[in-house]
Amino acid sequence: MHPTVVINVVGLTPALMGQHMPRLSRFAAEGASRRLDTVTPAVTCSAQATFVTGLAPRDHGIVGNGWLFRDLMEVWLWRQSNRLVAGERVWDAAKKRDPRFTSANLFWWYAMGAGTDITVTPRPIYKADGRKLPDCWSDPPDLRDTLQEKLGTFPLFHFWGPATSIASSQWIADAAKHVLATHDPTLTLVYLPHLDYALQRFGPDDPAIAADLAEIDAVGGDLIDAGTALGRRVVVLSEYGIVPVRHPVHINRALRSAGLLAVREEQGGEMLDIPRCRAFAVADHQVAHVYVPDEKDIPAVRGLLSDLAGVDHILDRAEQGGWGLDHDRSGELVAISAHDAWFTYYYWLDDARAPDFARTVEIHRKPGYDPVELFLDPAIRFPKLSIGWRLLKKMLGLRTLMDVIPLDADLVKGSHGRADTPQQHSPVLLSSAPHLVPDGPVDARDVKALILSHLFDA
Repeated sequence: MHPTVVINVVGLTPALMGQHMPRLSRFAAEGASRRLDTVTPAVTCSAQATFVTGLAPRDHGIVGNGWLFRDLMEVWLWRQSNRLVAGERVWDAAKKRDPRFTSANLFWWYAMGAGTDITVTPRPIYKADGRKLPDCWSDPPDLRDTLQEKLGTFPLFHFWGPATSIASSQWIADAAKHVLATHDPTLTLVYLPHLDYALQRFGPDDPAIAADLAEIDAVGGDLIDAGTALGRRVVVLSEYGIVPVRHPVHINRALRSAGLLAVREEQGGEMLDIPRCRAFAVADHQVAHVYVPDEKDIPAVRGLLSDLAGVDHILDRAEQGGWGLDHDRSGELVAISAHDAWFTYYYWLDDARAPDFARTVEIHRKPGYDPVELFLDPAIRFPKLSIGWRLLKKMLGLRTLMDVIPLDADLVKGSHGRADTPQQHSPVLLSSAPHLVPDGPVDARDVKALILSHLFDA
């Protein structure tokens, strides 16, 4: 066997490697560099599930970062159980080939309950009084304590939200180096998300991303060097490329204005009332699953959304087959935005009626993905003072909302979800073993087989 490290540098594209990323560019030039043809939807959970199973979303079942759990009549995003994924995982396939094989998963998604020997994944502590405390989960359990004693508490608030920074990717990379040195896994999967967030804030063409490119190049380059020094083959890949966007599409507001989406009032705020909805959308970047319980409503919903500005495709169940998305978890209809557009989850028509969680970082309450969580509300004159005051009240045991997130979708300048991105914004696969990588673009479904060839082929 040839021990291998697979580093997921989210959002990495050919265009970006040519800007302020000398170390990753050099790694690409010295090894193999290929375009990666990703899946629809080109989002984290779907892409990673395809990488590790070799299957399309229709087969592994991860049709997005979240979906409507029909049996619960609830929308859930960012679940962590590996049992949600169907298909043989790459680590199980490798174990069959050689029982000595071991694996480590450092922050790739659906980590809990997987068959990896070592696992570390984000897991906040949710206190009964509403506090959310940074933490992570590991298997074996004592690895969590070892890492946090060595590296400090996992910097959760730098992992997502308006305070995102290189600190979280640096922590993950340092954890990977520790695991490589102390546990010696045959396969190590590492997730470095930092670049993703700057690109959504500013877009891939904005000079403001230069510092972020340099930061992730340094972190990724150091991890490549560490793996190489330990005799590892190294694969670097990205899940998707991020494209410039100019138009948020308020798909749920359109459904509500047509009388198809229902809400209920809770103390002055409006909550999505799923049992009473004739149609609603789970928005996920540039893809939205539209759930229509009564098939008689499907033609009307399709017609409405087809006429909505910023929508390129509306796929019924039969048409979803051509996109690899015809799974029971998918919506009766799937909407694909225009290249320069993306879908919001917003369903209220008046911001004064927005639910209390709308202005907070709350990935588990919102019935869709919300990239506006990356921004502080520009209307807050003294944001540091405002946040400090809220934190003080929490420390004193007072209930308070960290309601510092704006409701302005126009702030978002980059998105993803479509697989047909232009060449310069396409994801990539790089390898230190070029003889193992075929010529031409690499299909995302072939990544599992490529990892196995890096592990077992001469």
